[in-house]
Amino acid sequence: MMAGVTGFVLPENLVDSVRSDRSPQRDAWLAGLPRLVDEVAGRWSLTVGPPFQPGGRSAWVAPARDRDGRDLVLKLAWRHDEARDEAAGLRAWDGGGVVRLYADATIAGTSVLLLERCRPGIALGETLPEVEQDRVVAGLLKQLWQAPADPGTFRPLQVMADSWAAEFQQRLADTPGRVDPGLARAAFERWRTLPATADRQVLLATDLHAGNILAADREPWLVIDPKPYLGDPTYDPVQHLLNCEQRLTADPVGLTCRMAGLLDLDPDRLRQWLFARCVQESLDEPGLLEVAAELAAR
Repeated sequence: MMAGVTGFVLPENLVDSVRSDRSPQRDAWLAGLPRLVDEVAGRWSLTVGPPFQPGGRSAWVAPARDRDGRDLVLKLAWRHDEARDEAAGLRAWDGGGVVRLYADATIAGTSVLLLERCRPGIALGETLPEVEQDRVVAGLLKQLWQAPADPGTFRPLQVMADSWAAEFQQRLADTPGRVDPGLARAAFERWRTLPATADRQVLLATDLHAGNILAADREPWLVIDPKPYLGDPTYDPVQHLLNCEQRLTADPVGLTCRMAGLLDLDPDRLRQWLFARCVQESLDEPGLLEVAAELAAR
């Protein structure tokens, strides 16, 4: 393990993401990472190893050790809107079902986090069959929803829903005819009404799936990379359902009912949230239009 820029390595997925984005700002950010890692390593007295491969698409993440020999993870993330409050969320959860946060900073548009390292760190998706993953996801969500959620700190889920609606509308205008107008109207209605009609507000992870849950020694499983918002708990299992592609395609209503039962949620409300996300994602995954149509028919 080495601190500094000598032999600096970039994760494959991060490089691919920046190249695909074709953004001069992200290109400059990527080019500045060696200097920034060196600066943070010196500031926090860290010895930093090469990053985890293939890595994520928005952050440089690597094992590190502090001066006391503590096993840690250093994360430098491009600051994007959905992940803006990751550090605040980790502080609110305080290790309950999530990795612990030891330090954080914002430097030159980069979110810098010093995190607990999970051992052995194998992702849930690589460990258990998908149907067994449902119970792990449900158990972690129930734990996360117990945390205190300060409305003054976290943005409401409505903010995210409004952003989806605006982006979806623009993409439809750019490439009309890709989504049935009736389905599109129904999705807009769900984005407008579902966040506002929740019977309770909790601190949400919003991006919880089997790739963001790691095997650990402090607890059997710990969540990484949350994107916190305040809002309807019924939204939180949706990303997991979207990632269960075969079961979602084969029986979206049955899958929704199963997850709602594990989480003590209203299955109809979860079906509506899943419908809205399927319509949204269908611009990139057209097969989800059939799933959306089946969910809408129930």
